[in-house]
Amino acid sequence: MSRRIVKKVAVLGSGVMGSRIACHFAGTGLQVLLLDIAPKDLNDAEKAKGLPIDHPAVKNRIVNDSLQAALQSNPSPVYDKAVAKRIRTGNFTDNMKDIAGYDWVIEVVVERLDVKQAIFDQVEQYRKPGTLITSNTSGIPIHLMAEGRSDDFKKHFCGTHFFNPPRYLRLLEIIPTPYTDPSVISFLLQYGDVHLGKTTVLCKDTPAFIANRIGVYSIMSVFKLVDEMGLGIDEIDALTGPLIGRPKSATFRTADVVGIDTLVKVANGVAENCPADEAREIFAIPAWLQKMVASNWLGDKTKQGFYKKQKKAAPEGGDQSEILSLDLKTLQYVPKQKAKFASLEAAKPIDDLRMRLKALFAAPDKAGEFYRRFHYHLFSYISHRIPEISDEPYRVDDAMKAGFGWEIGAFETWDLLGVQKTAEAMKAAGFTVAPWVDNMLGAGFSSFYKVEGGKQTYYQPDFSAGGKGTGGKYQVIPGSNAFIVMKNFAHQTVWKNAACNLYHLDDDVLGLEWHTKLGTVGGEVLEGIQRSIAIAEEKYKGLVIANDTAQFSAGANVGMIFMLAVEQEYDELDMAVRMFQNTIMRARYSAVPVVVAPLGLTLGGACELSLHADKVCAAAETYIGLVELGVGLIPGGGGTKEFVLRAADEMHEDEPENITLKNRFLTIATAKVASSAFEAFNLGILRRGVDEVIMNGERRIAEAKRAVIDLYDAGYTLPIQRTDIKVYGRSLLGALYAGINGMWRGQYATDHDVVVAKKLAYVMCGGDLSEPTGVSEQYLLDLEREAFLSLTGEKKTLERIQSVLKGGKPVRN
Repeated sequence: MSRRIVKKVAVLGSGVMGSRIACHFAGTGLQVLLLDIAPKDLNDAEKAKGLPIDHPAVKNRIVNDSLQAALQSNPSPVYDKAVAKRIRTGNFTDNMKDIAGYDWVIEVVVERLDVKQAIFDQVEQYRKPGTLITSNTSGIPIHLMAEGRSDDFKKHFCGTHFFNPPRYLRLLEIIPTPYTDPSVISFLLQYGDVHLGKTTVLCKDTPAFIANRIGVYSIMSVFKLVDEMGLGIDEIDALTGPLIGRPKSATFRTADVVGIDTLVKVANGVAENCPADEAREIFAIPAWLQKMVASNWLGDKTKQGFYKKQKKAAPEGGDQSEILSLDLKTLQYVPKQKAKFASLEAAKPIDDLRMRLKALFAAPDKAGEFYRRFHYHLFSYISHRIPEISDEPYRVDDAMKAGFGWEIGAFETWDLLGVQKTAEAMKAAGFTVAPWVDNMLGAGFSSFYKVEGGKQTYYQPDFSAGGKGTGGKYQVIPGSNAFIVMKNFAHQTVWKNAACNLYHLDDDVLGLEWHTKLGTVGGEVLEGIQRSIAIAEEKYKGLVIANDTAQFSAGANVGMIFMLAVEQEYDELDMAVRMFQNTIMRARYSAVPVVVAPLGLTLGGACELSLHADKVCAAAETYIGLVELGVGLIPGGGGTKEFVLRAADEMHEDEPENITLKNRFLTIATAKVASSAFEAFNLGILRRGVDEVIMNGERRIAEAKRAVIDLYDAGYTLPIQRTDIKVYGRSLLGALYAGINGMWRGQYATDHDVVVAKKLAYVMCGGDLSEPTGVSEQYLLDLEREAFLSLTGEKKTLERIQSVLKGGKPVRN
């Protein structure tokens, strides 16, 4: 079979999902055709211009307006605004014929079978045989859409269900029909993973597929517990949010965002189309929810749902917003109430999610009782959905983590709480467990997951020949060889301290991770980096630095900086900054390759570490930048030095007014953070031709390991420190000072902003030199450190740091 290549994608339908799916495809480098219906009538603006109904601007108004609305939305649906030029728009009447030149056609029109079938009639006329054709439906049975189509259409057709927003929610459900060619399924699972950055989950063609089936059941079971236990909205959202590894929107806020009518529609769909579902009564709509729908209280789309925002008079005059929550007994909006459960307060200081879940589950108060009943409902339901919605249990966990933002899957949670013990407690409480789970436990398998030789395995019950899940065994999760989870190599720990673990990731490559709060970098982490490099130099090929968390690192431990500055321990502070600089430079100048694999927040010191790595394998969703100016400091761990070095290498003789260095100065001075790894190239943080973007963040550590081996095999040698960095002294310093003063006069900068920015300018110009001069890296590091230390003595800087430590934004002073 010839290799399938996707270069061009046609998206049919430009609504909220269609326009954002088009943006995501464009963001990955593809050419996209976005089509929608042509309007039937002119609007007022078109009438005023005298445009005819068949004018291109009129015929493409709907699709163009939809695309512009998507591009201007927040959060942005694209990695970089420039990708919009890869999207061509058109309408079904004039441009459906153009799909003949596209490799993949994805339908994203309204959720009506008749409308979709009409679109597919047109697709059949123009589609090139062998090209992919898929639907983004969230609930219409896929096989119904395939009925009456040609054999080639059926062979290349399946469901591809993206979650909204497509850039940020990583789930892509792949739903084949009995006619879908197996090679098409395999291709989409792989392509979605590698090129679209998705967790691709193979689903059966059952109502609501996997994620919505389990997710809506979870919400509806909470609604049932609300009535049974007399809990309020504020209490439930406190119980079911980040404390248990769920999104901040928890339960009721999530319903408002999704749309209460949408939630009810899915629940009714499951109840109507799944007569054999043993928990069907859970999907019955409570009376208070029916009244909300009847009153058009549908959530964000109607400005009120379970929550409502209203204005009230502020004490100092004017208006301020207040969030009210709905009392489900009276259906009246009341001021939000803080949930008061002793177990919640006791659990909050527990940073480790797994330990926190155990503590909450075992709590003796009302919250503990809620958690037990909540999980009993969930565990019973997921056990009975195997093999109905999926033959493999791990796919359920993948779907919920990627589609609903759960940090830990349902089967993983059951493992954590003890499968045997919890199953017995469930039965005692009147809940049932699917026979295959009993068979698994009876055969001596005590968990759904197990790590063997650094590889994640899962228990696969045997349902062949209509079996009941007997004779199962542990199997390696398909494709997991492309993913490295650091903790799975705990049995190969080489070194550790209180904050760090260094593992042998096989193939003579080491992996370092740390587990401080938000990945902050303090003395123990710096020790970990230094020791890891030293150990790697002794007998390994190189080192990968990464964390198995949603955020790589929020940067240096500003709490330590604040404490030393307040106590005026300037010698110790100087020593701490020197240690940070030396550690970062050790990463640059080591005898083995050091590759950093960031994901999520990569700020301040973590950005500086990345700037000095031999290579960065950054997840697409990496938010990286030098943010020190925000707290009244300058980058003091080599970041300022490195920006000067890179600017010197990039500048050319006929460049006007040292624009490269000025742009580098502005990037630091405005504390710019790249909103994606792609944007980090534009800011000069990542290097084109050296650093790499990994679309699927879960692959970044494996790709970083590959990069270490490639660098080693290519004959990696210890780099030599630079002594030829051109700086411009007074010839540029005056211009930067003038620009800073201009910002101050325009009231864009405070007095303190001016102090900090001038310190930064001084360092980036190499000091008060009389003429352009070549200097060393160490010269710039010394200037950087001196400026950093002097700013820690500024009262306004300490006020900004204190504001951040209290959980707020830096105050402008």
